[in-house]
Amino acid sequence: MKILTRTEIEQLLSIPKILEAIEEGFIAYSKHEVVIPPVGSLHFDSPPGDCHIKYGYAKNGKYYVVKVASGFYDNPKQGLASNNGLMLLFDKQTGAPISALLDEGYLTVLRTAAAGYVAANCLAPKNISCVGIVGTGAQAHYQLKFLSFATKCRNVIIWGRDIEKAKQLAQHADFSGWTFEIAQNIEQLTAKCNLIVTTTPSSHPLLFADQIKPGTHITAVGADDSGKQEIDAQVFAKADKVIVDSRSQCSLFGDVSYALKKNVIQPEKLVELGEVLSNPSLGRTSETEITICDLTGVAIQDLQIAKTIYEASVSKVK
Repeated sequence: MKILTRTEIEQLLSIPKILEAIEEGFIAYSKHEVVIPPVGSLHFDSPPGDCHIKYGYAKNGKYYVVKVASGFYDNPKQGLASNNGLMLLFDKQTGAPISALLDEGYLTVLRTAAAGYVAANCLAPKNISCVGIVGTGAQAHYQLKFLSFATKCRNVIIWGRDIEKAKQLAQHADFSGWTFEIAQNIEQLTAKCNLIVTTTPSSHPLLFADQIKPGTHITAVGADDSGKQEIDAQVFAKADKVIVDSRSQCSLFGDVSYALKKNVIQPEKLVELGEVLSNPSLGRTSETEITICDLTGVAIQDLQIAKTIYEASVSKVK
């Protein structure tokens, strides 16, 4: 079994290949070419945290994956990263483990950011005046970094509970030459931004319908488990198009689930991201539409990124 450390994984990374693999994964998922069981979850109160176990395989693929990812939100107080985890890749013919990717949660962050790229590339308006980032953690950083492949816009407004962390994000070397503004409140961000990404583990809504102007696209990635919510249910009623990574998963948890439970929208309004990739007419069709993409994280993303890194490691040896 090939064991890959985070350092080795970082050396093997090819962002263009990851973006391509994630797109292919979403298309395969929506074509029912994969087997993805329900997510396993653990929740902790003291200290607060959660752990997700995601797993699955492509029917015509060589591998299956089991991913364990955790988020412990008091870790930064101890100088530790909030996220951790690993991915295990197995041979689908024999069940033999072929690679342990000791990524410390890094690949989960990257595959989520890659999904954010896919969503923006499909659904954001052509003319993006300003990007709004809600949150200041690792996911906020990588969502912004991967968005650079989807838009030429380099004007950003950040809102977060910790102003110092927001300033650190704005000053990161990855964003040299970009223009940043630190918002004092959400309204300051929503008034100027027509591409908004939410990346927090919030348990209550942060964005509301009266704040969202015509032509805005929102990618929501923070509410990846029950009990989390970033987008008020009425925002989905106002939206022209509601896109999800998984109908079944987003019906159980994530921001869309609240709108469904309150009958604010009906399940028929949901379109999967893989369907939009196959048929762009299902996505944004005008610059004035409001679009939302709810990303709860699907195991096909874990399979695709683990497979990409493992095969890159094999090629490097050859």
